[in-house]
Amino acid sequence: MTATTRYCRIAGVGSALPARRVTNHELTERVDTSHEWIVSRSGIEARHIVDEATNTSDLAVTAANAALLAAGNSACEIDLIIVATTTPDMQFPSTACIVQDKLGNSLAAAFDIQAVCSGFVYALHVANSLVVSGAHARALVIGAEIYSRILDWSDRSTCVLFGDGAGAVVLEASSKPGILATDVRADGTQRGALAVPGQLRNGEIFGSPFVQMNGQTVFKFAVEKMAATATACLEKAGASHIDWLIPHQANIRIMESTAKRLGVPLEKLIATVSQHGNTSAASIPLALDVAVRDGRIQRGDRLLLVGVGGGFTWGSVYLEY
Repeated sequence: MTATTRYCRIAGVGSALPARRVTNHELTERVDTSHEWIVSRSGIEARHIVDEATNTSDLAVTAANAALLAAGNSACEIDLIIVATTTPDMQFPSTACIVQDKLGNSLAAAFDIQAVCSGFVYALHVANSLVVSGAHARALVIGAEIYSRILDWSDRSTCVLFGDGAGAVVLEASSKPGILATDVRADGTQRGALAVPGQLRNGEIFGSPFVQMNGQTVFKFAVEKMAATATACLEKAGASHIDWLIPHQANIRIMESTAKRLGVPLEKLIATVSQHGNTSAASIPLALDVAVRDGRIQRGDRLLLVGVGGGFTWGSVYLEY
């Protein structure tokens, strides 16, 4: 490493979950399903759901403040804010601008990224490039979602799978290794397999405003692409060692299949899907925060983050924590 090498590393992590925890047993009171049916197909036992007063930006701010505290930074030291979300507060301005205002920061560049469940990986990819290039020194990257508001609660094939939450990281320029490689990709020909197809026109919604999913197509695609992007990312880094695998928390079967394809022991798989459900762009940073705070992830560990989402989008990040 030369004296001029500039890395982008994680300085702090944080997360936020709504207070209300909804178990599978509670869902059976409103949906024709069972605890056993949900667990056998997804591994999900519970999820958190927001109250009516909470917005995506509120969850994002709580997670951001936790990450800032962990990093030892104030909000005014951040010069880049990226929010990955599929469920923004409003059409515009961006949720990132709303978060910036709520944090009391009025100078950072702020924008949203919409890559659905791959959003946090995409956001890290972009933030890393901007920090390493020298354009920005310290970034706040957040994944935040309120999926409970875009679910048809009579459709058991989708409503039992998702939850609400947020996760955040503070990234900073460093001479020490941090993000070592990224790989992001998309295939828009598959956009119909997982979507919310409704459109806002002249004050009315045209089409369905709820999540529509072809489960079998999504499952097969995710199993293939998560392993493929992870392999590509490791090749870019010229590395093979993985201390912890943190995949998008959508389905335990997809996650375990990815680990097996990569030769990662299941005890090195960070899994929070059983308690969080699928929180889309928030799932990877939520899982990261859990594993950092419970002591599993230590400084110097090599992490592989990997996700796939509607679009289809997919991608991975290999980093030294």
